Amino acid sequence: MDNLQFRRNRRLRNSATLRSMVRETVLRKEDLIYPVFVVEGEDVKNEVSSMPGVFQLSLDRLATEIDEVVSLGIPAIILFGIPTEKDAVGTGAYHDHGIVQQAIRFVKEHHPELVIIADTCLCEYTDHGHCGVVEGEKVLNEPSLDLLTRTAVSQAEAGADIIAPSNMMDGFVAAIRQGLDAAGFIDIPIMSYAVKYASAYYGPFRDAADSAPQFGDRKTYQMDPANRIEAMREAESDVMEGADFLIVKPALSYLDIVRDVKNSFSLPVVAYNVSGEYAMVKAAALNGWVDEKTIVLETLTSMKRAGADLIMTYHAKDAARWLGEK
Repeated sequence: MDNLQFRRNRRLRNSATLRSMVRETVLRKEDLIYPVFVVEGEDVKNEVSSMPGVFQLSLDRLATEIDEVVSLGIPAIILFGIPTEKDAVGTGAYHDHGIVQQAIRFVKEHHPELVIIADTCLCEYTDHGHCGVVEGEKVLNEPSLDLLTRTAVSQAEAGADIIAPSNMMDGFVAAIRQGLDAAGFIDIPIMSYAVKYASAYYGPFRDAADSAPQFGDRKTYQMDPANRIEAMREAESDVMEGADFLIVKPALSYLDIVRDVKNSFSLPVVAYNVSGEYAMVKAAALNGWVDEKTIVLETLTSMKRAGADLIMTYHAKDAARWLGEK
C-alpha cells in the first residue's frame, strides 16, 4: 500500500456545509411550474383517484389553491380545463367564456403577479378525445392549426402570460405565432411542447383531464418513445418557427433527450414531470416503500442536472415546502 497512488475525491464531501458549497446543481422553488385542473360547476373539489393530492377544482374553489401556490413561492401555474360539454371541434377550447379563459381572468384578478401558462390543445374539449379535427379516424393537420390558433388567441385575450401548445401538429408553433402577432400579442411567448412522446406515463393525466381518445391512439402525431434523432428535428422545427421555450415530455425516462435539447439549442428547456411519474412515487410513498421527500427532491434535481431550466410537476407544492425547510 505504500506506493499506492489514487485521488482523494472524498475530501470535498467531509461535511454538509462543504458539500453544499461544491454542489453543481441547485433546485429552487423558482424552477417549478404547478399544473392546475379547472372544471365547470360550483363547489367542486374532486381528487383524481390515480393522482393523490391532485384535484379538479371549480372556479369558486380555485382561490384557495392559488393562494397556497403563491404563498409557497411557486412562480407559475399551467392551466388545464375540463368542460361540461364537448363537441367534434372542441369549441370550448377557444370560446371567450371557456373554462380556461374564465380561470385565467379569475387568477389574474386575484394574483396578477403569478405567471399563467395556458395549455393550448383540443383533446379535453373534443368528444373524440383527439388533439385536432378528425375525419373518419384520421387527425387532419391544417384544419387543426386553425382551431389551435383561435384557442391561443382567446387565451391571450383572457390574460395568459404564456401559450403552451401541446398538440404536436406539424407547423403548430408557426401558425400560433402568426395568429398571436396578427392579434397584437407579439410579446406573448410560446412554450412549445416541442418533444412530446406517445407515452404510457400519461395515463393518470387522462383521468384528471378527461381526455382519453375515444378511438385509436395518438401515435400519428406524438413521438415514438424509441426515437432520439427525431426529437432534435421536432425541437429544431419549433425553434425555427418562433418558439420561446422547449418542453420535453415526459421527463424521467427521457433525461437523455432533455440533455440533447439543452446542448443543441439556446432556449430555456422545460421538463414535464408527468402524471404517471408522479403517481408511481405517490403509490410507493403511501405504501411506505420509499421516503417521499427524499425521492421527489432527488428526481427533480436529476431533471435540472440533465439540463432543464424549469420543471412542470405535480410535486411542486410539496417540493416548495421541502425546499423552504432547507
